[in-house]
Amino acid sequence: MKLRFVYILLLLFGVQSYAQDSLLQLLNTYNTRSIPYISVEELRMLQLNDDVYILDAREFEEFKVSRLNGALYVGFSDFSSELITEKITDSDRTIVVYCSVGIRSEKIGEKLRKAGYKNIRNLYGGIFEWKNKGFPIVDSEGNETEKVHSFSKAWSKWLTNGEKVYE
Repeated sequence: MKLRFVYILLLLFGVQSYAQDSLLQLLNTYNTRSIPYISVEELRMLQLNDDVYILDAREFEEFKVSRLNGALYVGFSDFSSELITEKITDSDRTIVVYCSVGIRSEKIGEKLRKAGYKNIRNLYGGIFEWKNKGFPIVDSEGNETEKVHSFSKAWSKWLTNGEKVYE
């Protein structure tokens, strides 16, 4: 129920995102920094060294369109820490959680911390910032794509590079 409430709040306050002047202001409005941020550049270095678990905290409809290469779908409204503990047994390994811009991923990061994981990071700016900086994303077949599910028209203003999809 609590996840549904957070999700509804995100949808309702999505219109408010138009009033935000910067990504930092947006994230400061919704996040507490309970999960430390990692930049897209830092994640790219970890990703190239295969030294990180990358978890996608968006809804499955978003994940189907595109994702960071190697990302595991964990979802938001249907997230289950029990399923994660089955897949990731090393609680000290670096885990980076992302969503569209970094709001839902903080909530999932908090749940991972409660499940015992110690080295969790929230991708600053999410997949939007990743794509905005020109880093590659892949579709459901593993092929590079320009398409990014932009969550809603209100939130799409934060995606400035790539093809916006609203399916």
